[in-house]
Amino acid sequence: MSYLLTEEQKMIRDLARQIADEKIRPVAAEYDEKEEFPWPILKVIAESDLAGIYIEEAYGGMGGGVTELCIATEEFSKACGGIAVSYAASALGAYPIILYGSEDQKKKYLPDIAKGKKLAAFGLTEAGAGSDAGAVSTTAKKDGDYYILDGVKQWITNGGEAETYTVIAMTDKTKGSRGASAFIVEKGTPGFEFGKKEKKLGIRSSATRELIFTNCKIPKENLLGKEGLGFIVAMKTFDKSRPGIGAQAVGIAQGALDHALKYAKERVQFGKPISSFQGMQFMLADMGTQVEAARALVYLAAGLIDSGAKDISKLSAMSKLFASDVAMKVTTDAVQVFGGYGYMRDYPVEKYMRDAKITQIYEGTNQIQRSIIAVEMIKEMLRK
Repeated sequence: MSYLLTEEQKMIRDLARQIADEKIRPVAAEYDEKEEFPWPILKVIAESDLAGIYIEEAYGGMGGGVTELCIATEEFSKACGGIAVSYAASALGAYPIILYGSEDQKKKYLPDIAKGKKLAAFGLTEAGAGSDAGAVSTTAKKDGDYYILDGVKQWITNGGEAETYTVIAMTDKTKGSRGASAFIVEKGTPGFEFGKKEKKLGIRSSATRELIFTNCKIPKENLLGKEGLGFIVAMKTFDKSRPGIGAQAVGIAQGALDHALKYAKERVQFGKPISSFQGMQFMLADMGTQVEAARALVYLAAGLIDSGAKDISKLSAMSKLFASDVAMKVTTDAVQVFGGYGYMRDYPVEKYMRDAKITQIYEGTNQIQRSIIAVEMIKEMLRK
């Protein structure tokens, strides 16, 4: 990717890689084992000015875009997918404010997120509203100068750790998805509590909790955009954020491939390194090709978004879909390269395999991505 990056982007990549190698990699297994949230690592990232690389300079960020966020996320993910998503999920929570926030809202919330003083999180998913985002049951009823939120959001990354939440709730259930609205909710607001920290297959260092709203009273000024815009806020946010999941997937896959290559050169069978056997070479070649193809698609999508293109849904979904499927395939093959050792927790590749799986699920399952892609392709055909 070096020949495609600007000098500033190369600096971001090198700095993120240094943090990954020196700060994340040595403690990744420990954070995974203990299921601890990586606040010390996020503090290092904040001190390195990488927390707000995608936020405008006017609000304390570096003025970069999706591409810069993908670069950092990929590098962090090579060392640990769980720590990387704790970083990237703050951008997911911030994007609704960036895209639809008023000037006052941006000035109030974005500077602290940009400096890493506060984390953000995005609250859409519910027990009955995962892929079916229009089935949100959390309500927000207007009451004078306030809205009253009631309901439960499920599986929210950074839940309980973040201070700023962008939440989708129904202001008019009779209108279906057009009755959804988006709100900013601050941690500590009376009536806003968190469920237990979920125990997960992978990305164990990240925090996943329920957001519980019980007669939660928030100022009307915390409405993002206008009533009825919530579903659009969510979908436009995902258009921006899905290449970031693709970058996470690419990083996880590359990290597993790096370990597999090193092991294949060191592991001796029948008097020779297993990397000398054609069967192993073919497997490694396929893994490397798949990772490079996924990386190219992710950065193509990110670049298109940063260019200001309007029709980004298809390529954004493709980047997430393809990269996450590659991550699952490559990490599974990495375990195979290690053989019996790969199945042991004393070796790193089983963690990469566990971490990879979630990239096929969150921010829209890969089945939903395929639906989005097909719909967009059909629309394109009809416009011709």
